[in-house]
Amino acid sequence: MVRVCAITLLAALALSGCGRKGGLDLPPAASVAAPAPAAGPAGQSGRQLGPDGRPLPAPPPPRHTPLDWLID
Repeated sequence: MVRVCAITLLAALALSGCGRKGGLDLPPAASVAAPAPAAGPAGQSGRQLGPDGRPLPAPPPPRHTPLDWLID
């Protein structure tokens, strides 16, 4: 009984690292062309503007866990 539990635990641990890091894949019928980014006013180089015209905040840094080495 202990051997079966140990094998099951090892198999679950081995399979938990399967997959890849990243976003979801687009469906086959999705358009590949992305809309061109709008040019911002002078002095705002590199910053994206929200729908109200104000600059968007910088995205937060990515969070890392001790198990990231399984999928990196």
